Amino acid sequence: MNKNLKKIAFISAFTFIGFLAMQVPFSNILGVTNLKFNLFDFYGPIAGSFIGSVWGMVIVAAMQIVNWAFHGFATDAGTLIRFLPMLLALLYFAKKTPWILIAPGLAMIAFWMHPEGRTAWYYAMYWIIPFAMYFFRDKFVFARALGATFVAHSVGSVAFLYAFNLKAAVWTSLIPIVWQERILMAIGITLTYMLFNFLLSLVVKAGFKMPFIKLNPRYSIKI
Repeated sequence: MNKNLKKIAFISAFTFIGFLAMQVPFSNILGVTNLKFNLFDFYGPIAGSFIGSVWGMVIVAAMQIVNWAFHGFATDAGTLIRFLPMLLALLYFAKKTPWILIAPGLAMIAFWMHPEGRTAWYYAMYWIIPFAMYFFRDKFVFARALGATFVAHSVGSVAFLYAFNLKAAVWTSLIPIVWQERILMAIGITLTYMLFNFLLSLVVKAGFKMPFIKLNPRYSIKI
């Protein structure tokens, strides 16, 4: 099988697995009814680390569009809002660039500009975490994962604030819960990345060469 066919096969398989992950919910989105997180929230951010940030974004966007079509192209705000945060989390996890920090920085400003957000201004202090984790992301996968999930959290929170005008009391009530939710997310992203890195290294070791993917030797079987 030539390189292009292998790449197509990898992208197709990765997209299919992502679509399946989207069908497995695991918790409600805090503060919003009828919307749930699913296993894709662990899976989506890791795509760019294997195949590059650009192709990763293409693959993740394709997964989201396929899932959107599968569920009837719902146009409610809650569904549409969830597209962008995942793409930004992917960028944070895939590549070290200071430009990605614009997202949580602008999110903090936008949150404080809203009357309800301004009242619960301390909620946005969570979004300092991507800045802090930026300095440790190359040493610890968990730091990359934690920064990525809080980038997604910052953008998603601001979008929900402006779309639903959630009251300050809601944001305040979420503060003691958010850290638990996001640590769970970061652990899930970390373990998913390690697992897929290991599995892909097994595939390569078995003779299915994939020069277009980047593996972390720390979590790979010796090839």
